[in-house]
Amino acid sequence: MPAGKLYIVSTPIGNLADFTFRAVDTLKKVDLIAAEDTRVSGVLLKHYEIKTPMLSYHDHNKEQATPGLLRKLEHGDDLALISDAGTPLISDPGFYLVRAAVRQGLEVVPIPGPSAMLAALVAAGLPSDRFTFEGFLPRKKGRQTRMKILAEDPRTLILYESPHRVGRTLRDISEYMGERPVVIGREITKKFEEFIRGSVSEIREQLDTRSIKGEVVIMIGGKPG
Repeated sequence: MPAGKLYIVSTPIGNLADFTFRAVDTLKKVDLIAAEDTRVSGVLLKHYEIKTPMLSYHDHNKEQATPGLLRKLEHGDDLALISDAGTPLISDPGFYLVRAAVRQGLEVVPIPGPSAMLAALVAAGLPSDRFTFEGFLPRKKGRQTRMKILAEDPRTLILYESPHRVGRTLRDISEYMGERPVVIGREITKKFEEFIRGSVSEIREQLDTRSIKGEVVIMIGGKPG
């Protein structure tokens, strides 16, 4: 019996309508879906009447769960990996499983779709021909060193951040990078989608008088040439 395929399926980042026909079809046809949080993914699957069984696969159980998933693939089962939102492996679980599958000679098939960083970048108004995706900055150890390294990068920088740490990150941008153009995208594709644009000092001033909620992407102009 030929080995099964591992499908890496991108899911909506907020708006449930942002789901490709191919993604829906794939999730209906595979034998099992490995989901970061089955409760979150259950809402999406119910909306699209996808009845494929799910199991939980995340950073805290990946070492225990991966061998069983590999055995299923080797025995001919097709599996799909999804995260809570967006493209798996992009600041989300999945690399451990994909690397293990590749090492076993198993076929990995990407099913492309939504990605918060790309959606934010194309609407930001900052140069998009060259960019660096940093994901989440270190909270403590290594943060200052990382900021100093990023300050020298001439490309547009893209960060993910939680809403309650945005203020701290903006202060660090001011301290280590100086007065740069910054765009904050929040709640992208959702009802309260918003882009906040300006220099870092202007945005800090704006956020002094308001709170910010929802999923956040911060984009920073690269070091001037």
